[in-house]
Amino acid sequence: MSSETENELILEDFLPYRLAILSYTVSSLIARVYERRCGLTIPEWRIIAIVGRFPGLSAVEVAERTMLNKVAVSRAVTKLINAGRLDREFADADRRRSILNLSEEGRKVYDEIAPLALAMEDDLLHGLDDEQIVTLNTVIDRLLVRARLIGSP
Repeated sequence: MSSETENELILEDFLPYRLAILSYTVSSLIARVYERRCGLTIPEWRIIAIVGRFPGLSAVEVAERTMLNKVAVSRAVTKLINAGRLDREFADADRRRSILNLSEEGRKVYDEIAPLALAMEDDLLHGLDDEQIVTLNTVIDRLLVRARLIGSP
């Protein structure tokens, strides 16, 4: 095997590409459900999901936990507030820091979509046994730790 062949990038075999395609494909599946049912975009659903799990986060904390950029979070938060799905308060100590919580309407959306997302996850994992699922989760966790290590200054 020549060194030229060894250094050839075969995109369809390249792990970062494969992970991106997998992530996009899976996200798109569930996105069709929550877009059709509730008119939500992917960023809006991610915000509802993360605030539903961790009430009282700031928009910056939401961006960090969802890996969405601050502009996307800001736009989605504004839309969710205007739609009555998210409530925003401002911290007493720092009026620039907003605290986000699901409104009653936002909780209804979360309660409707979360079981559908979990069912889709079960369907996606169908055909993998318990040991394979544990291995998959372990590999994902290790890759995430390694990626963060490589990416840290």
